[in-house]
Amino acid sequence: MSRPASPDRTERSLTLGLLLGLLITLSAVLAYSAYITWQIKGLRQLQTNLVDRNRKDSLQLLRIQNDLNLLAVAMRDMVSSDEPYPLTAWSAQFQRIRTDLDDAMRLEAEFAAAGRTPEQSAFLSSSFTQFWDAVDRIFALAQEGKEKEARAQIQLSLQERQAALSTAVARLLVQNSESEEQAGQRIVQIYDRVRRQVYVFLACTLLAILLNGLSLIRWNRRLFARLEEISERRSELAQKLISTQESTLRYISRELHDEFGQILTAIGSMLRRAGTHAPEGSSLRADLQEVLQTVQSTLESVRSLSQALHPVMLDEAGLESTLDWYIPTVERQTGIAISYEKQGEPFPVDSGAGVHIYRILQEALNNVTRHSGAKQAWVRLRFLPRTLELEVEDRGAGFTQNGIKRGIGLVAMRERSELMGGTIVFLKPPEGGTLVHLTVPREKAESYGKEDHSVARG
Repeated sequence: MSRPASPDRTERSLTLGLLLGLLITLSAVLAYSAYITWQIKGLRQLQTNLVDRNRKDSLQLLRIQNDLNLLAVAMRDMVSSDEPYPLTAWSAQFQRIRTDLDDAMRLEAEFAAAGRTPEQSAFLSSSFTQFWDAVDRIFALAQEGKEKEARAQIQLSLQERQAALSTAVARLLVQNSESEEQAGQRIVQIYDRVRRQVYVFLACTLLAILLNGLSLIRWNRRLFARLEEISERRSELAQKLISTQESTLRYISRELHDEFGQILTAIGSMLRRAGTHAPEGSSLRADLQEVLQTVQSTLESVRSLSQALHPVMLDEAGLESTLDWYIPTVERQTGIAISYEKQGEPFPVDSGAGVHIYRILQEALNNVTRHSGAKQAWVRLRFLPRTLELEVEDRGAGFTQNGIKRGIGLVAMRERSELMGGTIVFLKPPEGGTLVHLTVPREKAESYGKEDHSVARG
């Protein structure tokens, strides 16, 4: 047979479960954040190293292509028979274009795309070198006066080299465009993958939160069930303790009233008879009379103590008559002026509920006597259509100053009110002091003992 888990072990397991769920959720968030950071970093590197670099390289290739077009136009004019200028007149223009081409080639080599092969770079560089070597030879022939031969070399060799260079540059531009398009596709794929993973992560996070929430709800239900069970046991224990206390007080009260009362009554009768046999005016008769008065005073004290422990009037005359007797008794014993008010149409109160109401009033007046320092108090009993209300008010020090809030008496008052299904509140009136307000449902006040007997029989 398995033993139930202890509350400490249950609390530890709940705490560990919640901490584990929180740790898993935080770990998932941190891991996904690191993954997203890595993806964004890779995307940024891709955009910087490929897309931006490709764009800058294409700009330089377009610059080279424009210079080659200028060279083509110049070579066309050089071989044209309509131009009256000698070939050496184009030397300065070719030099400016060469300077710009060299700068463009240098920058283009820095921004060259990663997908370009070394053979392509070497071919482009060697082609330009051969082109400018051919240009130098043509201008050398022109300076020697061999204009016709120089023009023939332009048509046969130089224009073909320029066309080959333009084709190579155009091919590199197409390659850069294709690389940029591929990079764009990769970027779109990365965005799509990250977006899908965001959805997956959100779904997993929501699932984890849902599982943690369901676990928390289940654990809370277990805790609340445990608390409810403890509360029921506490209420049952309080009821048994109060019932035991009342039974003990009732027994002591009856013993005092029946046994000691009868004994003291018998002693009084014996003293009276003895007094009648003593000589008139003798000291013995005076002593017997003094002892008789002491016995009578003791008998009254025993009866008062018996009534204070458990007033028989509650069982015989009911709550209202008991309070009519008890409040003036407290007023005589304590010297506190108590103003007692009754409102509404009285209805019968069960003796079990009457005992609880009587004890609450007794404890409230004891607090007024012992702690408040007040010389006046007000007791109000209201018979309302649905409830029975009891109020005890004073203008004394109040709870905050005398520190009786932690006393066992107030705890007992709350327990008794809960046993009757009622409520009790401790207020501080605007005028100061303390107001104890008890509210008991009428059906509980009328049938409290009957419900207890039916439960006991069940």
